[in-house]
Amino acid sequence: MKQFFLIAFLLTGSFIFSQDKVNYEKVSQQLLQNIIDGKSNEKAIQLLENTTLEDLTTALQTDKQKIAFWVNIYNAFIQISLTENPEEYENRGAFFGKPRVKIAGEVLSFDDIEHGIIRKSRVKISLGYLKKWFNPKWERKLRIDNDIDWRVHFALNCGAKSCPPVAIYSSKNLDKEFDFMTTEYLKEQTIYNEETRTAKSVALMSWFRGDFGGKSGACKILKKYGITPEEAKNLEFKSYDWTLLLGNFRQLDVN
Repeated sequence: MKQFFLIAFLLTGSFIFSQDKVNYEKVSQQLLQNIIDGKSNEKAIQLLENTTLEDLTTALQTDKQKIAFWVNIYNAFIQISLTENPEEYENRGAFFGKPRVKIAGEVLSFDDIEHGIIRKSRVKISLGYLKKWFNPKWERKLRIDNDIDWRVHFALNCGAKSCPPVAIYSSKNLDKEFDFMTTEYLKEQTIYNEETRTAKSVALMSWFRGDFGGKSGACKILKKYGITPEEAKNLEFKSYDWTLLLGNFRQLDVN
């Protein structure tokens, strides 16, 4: 009932506010649902553009709220941006680094959202080991407070064929949802040779190896999630398929 008083979505796509509060997590979820349903996101985008940094930080208090919101935002705007201008994907470095997502008075790039907010001010190309020391005010206010949740790498979809599918995440069930997608994605992406105890898995575990606790941490993760029957002695990484693939949605089965 409490969430109902924050925001309700009508069939027309308009928003109802109570006590000047907005449930921004619901807005982020609606962005993705509208994309799935082929509906306009104009009102939701305008709402995000016109909100304030103070309102957003007040609404997103916990790391789970922040992560659910920003993962949904990232995935939604990837779909929106590349549907409108697929040719931009030919220069991926420029695409991810270009400020384009207008939220709370700021214009953010996908790199800002992923590495600044969700990964708590990490240097993009550092294998996950280096922190940024000088960060803008908005980043310090919006980023997560605790350590990086490595499972987020299996929730973010950058538009490539090798990316994890897009799902709609919620703070309430985030652990179950992340565990579900982690298991499903790693099962699809991992090959294991029992004779040599060699696992070959997704390149994300190499690019951000610091987030996973290095290669040894990645091997422990593969065993923990039942991807390998034992802890692999060797870990190799598959080539990443950067072919553009939009509309790759998946329902989260966490019941």
